[in-house]
Amino acid sequence: MEELVIGLDFGTTSVKAVAFDLKGNVKTEKEQLIDTYYPEPSFAEQNPVEIELKTQQVLRDIFHETKNQKVLSIGISCAMHSLICVDQQGQALSDMSIWSDGRSTKLSKRLDPATKKSVYSKTGTPIHPMSPLLKLIWMKENNYRPYQEAAYFMSLKEYLLFKWFDTRVVDYSMASATGLMNVNTLDWEPEALELAGISNTQLSTIVPPTEIITGLKSEIAQDLDWPQDTPLVIGAADGQLANLGNGAIKPGEVAVTVGTSGAIRQLISGHHVNDNGETFSYAFTKDTSIIGGPTNNGGIALQWLKEMMEFSGSHEEFLLGAENISVGSEGLLFVPYVNGERAPVWNQDARGNFYGLSVTHRRPHLVRAVLEGIVFNLYQIGQSLEEIAGKPTTISVNGGLSKSPLWVQILADVFGKEIQLADTHHGAAWGASWTALVATGKVESFEQIKENIPIDKVVQPDMKKHQIYQEVFTKYQQLAKDVEKYF
Repeated sequence: MEELVIGLDFGTTSVKAVAFDLKGNVKTEKEQLIDTYYPEPSFAEQNPVEIELKTQQVLRDIFHETKNQKVLSIGISCAMHSLICVDQQGQALSDMSIWSDGRSTKLSKRLDPATKKSVYSKTGTPIHPMSPLLKLIWMKENNYRPYQEAAYFMSLKEYLLFKWFDTRVVDYSMASATGLMNVNTLDWEPEALELAGISNTQLSTIVPPTEIITGLKSEIAQDLDWPQDTPLVIGAADGQLANLGNGAIKPGEVAVTVGTSGAIRQLISGHHVNDNGETFSYAFTKDTSIIGGPTNNGGIALQWLKEMMEFSGSHEEFLLGAENISVGSEGLLFVPYVNGERAPVWNQDARGNFYGLSVTHRRPHLVRAVLEGIVFNLYQIGQSLEEIAGKPTTISVNGGLSKSPLWVQILADVFGKEIQLADTHHGAAWGASWTALVATGKVESFEQIKENIPIDKVVQPDMKKHQIYQEVFTKYQQLAKDVEKYF
């Protein structure tokens, strides 16, 4: 009987259950899309009850398809920064505010700079509307009824664990990303709690990513046809697990994930916070953390251009011709802040900018400039990581944009490093699955995953183009700095 492990992956756009063999090969996967609601300008919410029902469906489907195989364990990956107000019985009092919710934008700008610096230095979470800390302060100041009535405040992962297992636990990474946890003590930070107006009793117990969750309610187990005695492991946040799932776990190994949004991340020993506040530092295990920077503007910037130009063809057709445009898009630069921005500017009011347009530029020039701008933004964030972790040695890439050979080649040329492309885009789910294998003793260490990652191909940089890109990036960096005063 073949042995499998399942990764349950809660993303912003879908919930997925992915079954892997022990070498990281996908055997089957099930997915349900998640709806996002925008009840007011700048609000971004999802319905936790809807997500629970969809989670039950993907688990029923995956258990049905793997019933003739041995499921060893299940690990969880979850998108960061979600927040739900929950009552004593585990019922949601509010919809779930997600990372892109911007209701606290004005609040974040008027907070005392000294307070911002103090809280950031302790938590490693930038002061930004994405973080549950800012969401809670907004709720407190606006007399938000679910906040006033809540017994607990939870992420999506915590909410489901509470409903299904009657336990209130949160892993290091999800706790760290709230902006409420001290990265040095790995406990809730009193200064942040005071700002949020809540107590530590309203938050879950913080546990390692290898914590095994037991006590699944019998009615849930029966409804899902959960394989008997299959352990559930709490796992971590999607960023940490994407690095793990792509094998970027040693010094110098950087992971880039770019879908609608994106991030560049590196795992390090200890817990270090960047002095200039450009990056995050989120705990993963007791002794390691992930540093990096998220961007709001990945594939969404390219999609925006496609829609703005009213191009009705396919995504692939839209990119045609851009590969024939020279490095630097013939003098056209694009600052990709069309969706506001997190790293490196941490300003939800940031806006995009084309600079250098001329009558000779056509659609392929704009397309290439957008592709280059997305990479330049990641490269700028990467430079902040180097201040803590040094220069990267290898870069692994996943996410929707990694399917574009042109974009991946631009990434290799700008960074001047080879790019490793995994044979699956389920890096976070595989990281969650591997964490479950570590927790249950099936494998010995996190590091052992490097022997169990199917690599699709390696893309080599063109070092001549790298040198040209260094000059273009200097101009981009100056332009991005110059336009900040207009935000």
